[in-house]
Amino acid sequence: MISFKHKGNFDKTMKFLKKTGNGDIFKGLEVLAEEGVKALQEATPKKTGKTASSWSYSIEKTKTGIILSWNNSNRNNGASVAILIQYGHAMPSGYYVQGIDYINPALKPVFDKIGQKVWWEVTKNAYN
Repeated sequence: MISFKHKGNFDKTMKFLKKTGNGDIFKGLEVLAEEGVKALQEATPKKTGKTASSWSYSIEKTKTGIILSWNNSNRNNGASVAILIQYGHAMPSGYYVQGIDYINPALKPVFDKIGQKVWWEVTKNAYN
């Protein structure tokens, strides 16, 4: 048999859960999202500069959390030029243009900062 006794209340736990449920741990995400846009603009290979200058972001709050998306509006015949650069593509002549992995290295430092910020918010709120 397992038993335990508890003295006190769950005020701190409830306060923590309310803060995380309201999205407080994601406060200031816009700054990091904009940092991601700048990193992508700098890392995007530039022939004309159109793809590099076409980066943006969106933040959507859902029932279970937050969705942060980086988007590129530059299209060629309906295809995302940013994705064509990232993964490569075939030319009408049959020639294949090798992709360049520029998105992942550009966003890795931003992902790391987001993870650190959210972890700091969670642990900070756990003791307040």
